Amino acid sequence: MDAIDRAIIAELERDGRLTNVELAHRVGLTPGPCLRRVQRLEAEGVIRGYRAVVDPGAVGRSFEVLVDLTLDSQDAETVAYFEQTLARAEEVLELRRLFGSPDYFARVAVADLAAYEAFLSRYVMTIPRVRNINSHFTMKNIKPGREAR
Repeated sequence: MDAIDRAIIAELERDGRLTNVELAHRVGLTPGPCLRRVQRLEAEGVIRGYRAVVDPGAVGRSFEVLVDLTLDSQDAETVAYFEQTLARAEEVLELRRLFGSPDYFARVAVADLAAYEAFLSRYVMTIPRVRNINSHFTMKNIKPGREAR
């Protein structure tokens, strides 16, 4: 990967809807070589996809909670059930298994506090062997992740 590939990636991260002609202009290539590079980056899995950035409030998910979760046991069955259950929940935007403590980090988006309580009751509190749930409510998002820009 060279400097032009990195420039292509940076431009597409800023605006995935750029036309190939505009992208080529921004990175200093002609359209043909630019398109071949983009196709190569896609084929190699460097560029994994394109998506729309949606306003959470417009779809009833403006209340975001960061959740630390700890399990009583790390046996394969407990871990698999926990991960499968939370991964299926549409409220869960992100689920990460961590080294150390806590065991998991989840980013959850719902309409409001009542919806979050319902999510906890319906999903998390029904999963066996969940020992600790620590919810963090965002006061202000200073630097949103790339997917929110």
